[in-house]
Amino acid sequence: MPEAPLSPSLPSGSLASGPSLSLPVAGMTCAACAGRVQRALGKVPGVQEASVNYATGRAEVRGSAPLPDLIGAVAKAGYAVPEARVELGIGGMTCATCALRVEKALARLPGVLEARVNLATETALVRMLAGTEEAALAAAVARAGYTVRAAVPEAGAAEDGPQGGREKRDLILAALLTAPFLLGMLGMGLGRDWMPHPWLQLALATPVQFWLGARFYRAGWAALRAGIGNMDLLVALGTTAAFGLSLFMLLQHGEHAGHHLYFEASATVILFILLGKWLEARARRATGAAIRALLELRPRSARRLTAAGAEEEVPAIALAVGDRVVVRPGERIPADGKVLEGRAGVDESALTGESRPVEKEPGSAVATGTIALDGRLVIEAKAVGTETVLARVAALVAAAQASRAPVQKLVDRVSAVFVPVVVGIAALTLLFWLLMGAGAEAAVLRAVSVLVIACPCALGLATPAAIMAGTGAAARAGILVRDAEAIERAQGVTLVAFDKTGTLTEGRPRLAALHAAAGEAEVATLRLAAALQAGSEHPLARAVLAAAGPNLPRAEDFRALPGRGVAGIVAGRALLLASPRALAESGAEPGALAAAAETEGAQGRTLAWLVETAPSPRVLALLAFEDAEKPGAAAAIAGLRALGVKAAMISGDSRAAAGAVAARLGLDDIVAEVLPEGKAERVAAWQQRGERVAMVGDGVNDAPALAAADLGIAMGTGTDVAIQAAGITLLRGDPALVPAALDVTRRTLRKIRQNLGWAFGYNLLGLPLAAAGLLSPPIAGAAMALSSVSVLANALLLSRWKPGGGA
Repeated sequence: MPEAPLSPSLPSGSLASGPSLSLPVAGMTCAACAGRVQRALGKVPGVQEASVNYATGRAEVRGSAPLPDLIGAVAKAGYAVPEARVELGIGGMTCATCALRVEKALARLPGVLEARVNLATETALVRMLAGTEEAALAAAVARAGYTVRAAVPEAGAAEDGPQGGREKRDLILAALLTAPFLLGMLGMGLGRDWMPHPWLQLALATPVQFWLGARFYRAGWAALRAGIGNMDLLVALGTTAAFGLSLFMLLQHGEHAGHHLYFEASATVILFILLGKWLEARARRATGAAIRALLELRPRSARRLTAAGAEEEVPAIALAVGDRVVVRPGERIPADGKVLEGRAGVDESALTGESRPVEKEPGSAVATGTIALDGRLVIEAKAVGTETVLARVAALVAAAQASRAPVQKLVDRVSAVFVPVVVGIAALTLLFWLLMGAGAEAAVLRAVSVLVIACPCALGLATPAAIMAGTGAAARAGILVRDAEAIERAQGVTLVAFDKTGTLTEGRPRLAALHAAAGEAEVATLRLAAALQAGSEHPLARAVLAAAGPNLPRAEDFRALPGRGVAGIVAGRALLLASPRALAESGAEPGALAAAAETEGAQGRTLAWLVETAPSPRVLALLAFEDAEKPGAAAAIAGLRALGVKAAMISGDSRAAAGAVAARLGLDDIVAEVLPEGKAERVAAWQQRGERVAMVGDGVNDAPALAAADLGIAMGTGTDVAIQAAGITLLRGDPALVPAALDVTRRTLRKIRQNLGWAFGYNLLGLPLAAAGLLSPPIAGAAMALSSVSVLANALLLSRWKPGGGA
């Protein structure tokens, strides 16, 4: 059966191309499951035949149905198609056209769901069906004319490596061989004839053209075989034309060829492009420094305690969860874990951007790569390898740097036709000047200038270089940007909505007061409230437990009531620890405690009511909590105002408690007494009012609002659920990082636009000048090299960004 045409809304690898596709299926437990999956796949339009093997856990599908439809059918049947991700290093790419070619080659493979190629990092991130052979990916890259290598160098690896060393050697040799031509060109400007003898020019230019410039022929030929054009093809065509014309004139006129030779043009073009490539490689390494810096935080060895208590030095990669590790003063911590013994100040600045040491004691959590400053610690490893916070941060930064901004789509469309258009312009230039009677030499030189001044490199580097530099600088400050889309979404934010507890406040409330109802003892009611919350991790619960002390009675039939409180049975009494909203719903009346509630609420304290619900609802006690604002909260609000962004607070707390915090911080808009689902609804209401909303939160209750907002910002001190729902994660719980995050994303997008403006403007200006004969080939080659370096240098300015500073 012939394949159906590709759907324009799907990547080219998203079809079950070919006669058969093997699809892994997870979750099948019996032959009946296999039959259910088979029937579901058979109903997908475009499927000719589906066969599911329960023993192998795979489905064989014949036809040409879209792969997302097949995956959706399996999911609808109640099963899953497992995926895998792999990152490949790609060698041989020189411009945006190359990156696009590799991406298409990978995306066409059966089983590949998505492929993203980043020219700046020279990597490909591939999302594919589990079980897809990586060898097939390498083969597809090879067929496209490129090579596969290691994606990320190990920490401490040489900066240049073998490839960088060869590039530096070639550049030095090209400079030595081209130096006489440069001297001759200087002489021409001074009215002196310092150009080498014609036959010496041939001797100098030949190794530059065919040895040091061989890379352009190899890459250009590979591009031709693949049916595309790239920068190397333009360079090869242009320099060969200049060299060939010079050789023809030399053979025709001998040493009398004089000024009819243009060997200096071909040699200097290659020299300048090699120089540009070397500078470009150095700049690329600088933009990727954030990931390398994170990887270098990993210590290579660790002191593990044996069962007998003796220390043994082992490679850090050999640690396992549960191992006990000794960390001496000045050493990096080799695993995420919990402190068992000792006290020390720990420097977490490289990971979170927090400049002050954080005191650690038994029970404290510690992270890989942080430094114990002034004490000996014994820690129990809780996470090692790729599961550590450091590894996850590095992975998030790498994913962000590999992501593609929506604006990149325009660049991709231009890159796809760039080289053929330039070759066409060069051909028209040659024809035009021949018809104008300028002579073959002048016509060829102007066509050569057109070929060598065109710069697809600058187009390909403009966006990823800025993203790499911006996200890297943000990561050093403790701000993780999930992807390039988050950068664009952050631009239009007009209002930032903060959750209160744990975001603007410390999230460590204390029990400030307890008022018992008439006839009830304060200590007894406190112990009842504490027993009811013994199974809760809520900050208010921890405050009650801290005040009540140990040896509490046991609660039965415990139930958490989101946004309302908790309920259970303690010592045979049915109890409810209720929010003010839940008190009204319970039917109990505050009675004489109403005045105390009004007084406590006026001070901005959070209220909770202990209610006995049976045989009839009655209030036993009023509990009042206070929570201090974080030191950076006021600075966060001021920073947002400086950016022209409004700030609001949304909280489940009482209106009085929320209002008191808002008044101290200078917030204009507050929403209080909101249930978890109501936070997302409130975000939607702001959006309907025309605001572009960023939501800042740290808890499970905030996840729906984070997802509903135009931009979600999660405090890294919060839960994984909140972090997964957010576009930006703050590694430390400092609200002052919120305006910093908006600032760095705005600066990053500004750099992207500047780079694209430079890249497009350079080509729009340079091509007509070259075609008009106003630029010689050497100047065109130098300008081409300069364009890429300028784009990277502009992006690198972002690397100097710091919160509260400029770039």
